[in-house]
Amino acid sequence: MVIKSEDFSVKLIRSEVVTPKQPWHNDHWLPFTNLDLLVPPIDVGSFFCYKKSNDQPTDYATAMVDAIKISLSQALSVFYPLAGEIVYNTAGEPEIHCNNKGIEFIEAVASAELRELNFYNPDESIEGKLMPKRHHGVLAIQVTMLKCGGVVIASMFDHRVADGYSANMFISSWADMTRSQQPTLLPSFRRSILNARRPTTYSASVTNVFLPISDIPSLTTIDPQNELVVDQTAFTSRTYYIEGDQLKRLQTLASENGCRRSKLESFTSFLWKISASFIEDSGYLEHLCYVAVAVDGRRRLSDGEGVEKENLMNAHFGNVLSIPFGGIQSKDLIDMTLSSAANKVHEFLKCAATKEHFMDLIDWVEDQRPKPLISRSFAGIEKAFSMMVSSGQRFSIMDKMDFGWGKLVFGSCHVPMARTDCYVMTMASPVNENDWVVYMHLPRKHLNYIEAHASHLFKPLTADYLKI
Repeated sequence: MVIKSEDFSVKLIRSEVVTPKQPWHNDHWLPFTNLDLLVPPIDVGSFFCYKKSNDQPTDYATAMVDAIKISLSQALSVFYPLAGEIVYNTAGEPEIHCNNKGIEFIEAVASAELRELNFYNPDESIEGKLMPKRHHGVLAIQVTMLKCGGVVIASMFDHRVADGYSANMFISSWADMTRSQQPTLLPSFRRSILNARRPTTYSASVTNVFLPISDIPSLTTIDPQNELVVDQTAFTSRTYYIEGDQLKRLQTLASENGCRRSKLESFTSFLWKISASFIEDSGYLEHLCYVAVAVDGRRRLSDGEGVEKENLMNAHFGNVLSIPFGGIQSKDLIDMTLSSAANKVHEFLKCAATKEHFMDLIDWVEDQRPKPLISRSFAGIEKAFSMMVSSGQRFSIMDKMDFGWGKLVFGSCHVPMARTDCYVMTMASPVNENDWVVYMHLPRKHLNYIEAHASHLFKPLTADYLKI
């Protein structure tokens, strides 16, 4: 049985600031890399659910919270920028003031059991209940003990400091330290590995991915009556699972003439097309439909550079992302076959998934500094719907988030309700290696449309599916 958020309470036990156990680094400023400067000032969260095993004592939760608080202090000594604050330098660019001020750590108790949480609609159970708000610094943590003895650990990051890869590096290292283990991967904050070339050089194609905010026309010159934009103000989050057989079928339909498309390309193409149908069926004609896909550049930037560069890029803490995109008129996208749409996705991804693309991007940002930048697909220049898809499969978090009291039963990202950008994250299923779990933060009307027209693919995530 799922209980609504108003039917269970969360009581604050204490809120305190956890600082690094050993502030090895003196007070200093850590600059953002050029790729960090592409990230807007938005928050992104994640949460991890654990259930109590039968052999654990009744008072284990209290001891567990004490243990993770101690290990958090140790982890902040290694990931020291997380204990700092974002400030602006004289050029107007953000950077991290590494001042060891610490992070907010909240302990709470909830009157709900783990299996009663609404995983399908996380805004019902996670938002405002189990997920902390970040009031200062770059990170906030909340640990909530549930009525059944289960525990939820939630974090909220300033995205400018860390992408998903880096956030998971920190949390998995924190978990290692809680078990008195050395972190599997120590972070690197060497900014020079992402320095621009001298002189800078880049192809024209990279200038189409981002643009300076100052280049965006005023909203009055775009379309003040763009009803689609107004209609996207009621956002919500939902989580689904997709069965492996459905993914394989989607992949088959998206592949043609011996060109086998990846599951991510196939899924993105399907979501792109159904979003176009939503736009047209809702009466918003002559709109572009954009889909952007996050591409991690760590492996690309170390390509051909040797083992040392590869290790440095794997350990780099920060943002190493590009977000290439495709844009097609919604009416034209509807008429395309799934394989044709998948070909479009494949083409714009192929152009970005190279070492040269990321080097060009770094150089281009260098020439734009200190102007704030934005993804062109989300700039709102045209009548358009824009959506971002990110893949979390590569994180493999299930075996890395062990704090010492059992296997993680479920983990997911979480976007605050206040954010009005369309975001989709695909993740590995914790119970079936062939299935996917998909988190979606979209306008409510859009999600209702997807459920009405693709219920065979998107199935609400439940405690029964998770075997909780």
